[in-house]
Amino acid sequence: MSRRNHTTELGSIASADLSAVGAGKQGWLVENPNLLVSLDTNSIALANRSSIFILNWSQSINGGSDTDPNRASKIIPELSPIEAEYISAVEWLVFDDDIRVLAVGTSCGYLMIFSIHGRLILRQIVNPAKILKIRVRGIKQDLTQDTSSEEVCVVMPGVVARFDGSDIKSLLQQWFQESGSQGWDRDFNMFQDNSGNPVRSLPYQLWNVSKYGVCADAAITGVMPPPLMEIQSSQRYYCAVTIGDDAVISAFRLSVDKSRSLVGAILSKVVPATFSTIASLSKLIWRSEPNNSKKTKPKSQPFAGASPLTCLKDHPRKGEKLTLSPSGSLAAITDSLGRILLLDTKALVVVRLWKGYRDASCLFVEMLASKDQAASRPAYNEHTKSDYCLCLAIHAPRKGIVEVWQMRTGHRLLTIPCPKGSKILQPTYRFSSATSSSSSYVPLEVFFLNGDSGQISLLNRFLH
Repeated sequence: MSRRNHTTELGSIASADLSAVGAGKQGWLVENPNLLVSLDTNSIALANRSSIFILNWSQSINGGSDTDPNRASKIIPELSPIEAEYISAVEWLVFDDDIRVLAVGTSCGYLMIFSIHGRLILRQIVNPAKILKIRVRGIKQDLTQDTSSEEVCVVMPGVVARFDGSDIKSLLQQWFQESGSQGWDRDFNMFQDNSGNPVRSLPYQLWNVSKYGVCADAAITGVMPPPLMEIQSSQRYYCAVTIGDDAVISAFRLSVDKSRSLVGAILSKVVPATFSTIASLSKLIWRSEPNNSKKTKPKSQPFAGASPLTCLKDHPRKGEKLTLSPSGSLAAITDSLGRILLLDTKALVVVRLWKGYRDASCLFVEMLASKDQAASRPAYNEHTKSDYCLCLAIHAPRKGIVEVWQMRTGHRLLTIPCPKGSKILQPTYRFSSATSSSSSYVPLEVFFLNGDSGQISLLNRFLH
């Protein structure tokens, strides 16, 4: 009997010159802690502490790749040498209407957005701390979801920030329209003045979630109901799950507003307006001229309310990595003792546990587990969301395998070998648009990147 192949080769990045990020050495992809990788459906970004390399590749009809090494571009962000600033996080931002940019986080707490040509679109301070991760997530409205939500979550030690997807899209649309009218030969940031101060920035919410210690990773899992005995209003609350050294798992209720009291709401509106009026009058009286010669240091906004819900402390266990399911109802958490915890983020309880997976990484994936469903729908684009089952792909590098387990309590569906020096990756969430078709459904996929050979492969969604 012939051996069944569970992956499809898409192409290779071996022909590109990536020596600046360590390519060419054995294990360069997994042994360098400063190497960052982000995958899109037809692009991959690799970054070290000072530069970013973007390599474009697209799937051809026969399943191959038309990777062109000449398409690789290099981005060198302007970083502060005084503060020893470096690149600490990268992630793609992709929209259905062909808007595709790269979000970059720095060790000084700046969020930068670059076009695929390397032009700076935005540089904005989030909080003066190292950005650990940029997490893109969205929930589209359907029969199981009452509302839709798309967001970018920025994770820092003990701090979580949330940017709304609609605000990001609006800013990018304006930038592309204005940059097109100005011409591509001009290199400047239209959202900053001559002194480098921002003239436009993205609104966001900021929360302090360090009550149980500094977090190593975090995620906003979705909207949650208000606390008991609180008057129902238009306030919106989010649930955040954090992991770290002191508390393996902790959860918080995040309030959008800094104050939920009526007096606080009135003061937050009246006091700034009053001071603004007084300042304007004083300028008219004293005819003072603003001093634009000195560049003001940007400041982050105040923290909104974050109420602790629960935490799990189990010394010496430490939380290491966190992965969210598409709906945000499940989270896979790896710890320092080689265990993987499956957390129900609604009930905030651990519903499953795996042992013996040191240095593992997890990604949720959607598979066609039923042979009858696969046969009844031969065309790829005819499958709907109900045809897929949610699974968890566990990469165990010490064992050299990738396992696929059905959620929540299903059995192991698949075990495939994974070469040493490989990583499992997943394309970033694609923001929806008004023109996108609601009938088409793109399932979660898992890609394999073999650093030693440069091979890119896709995990087949058919199990039978």
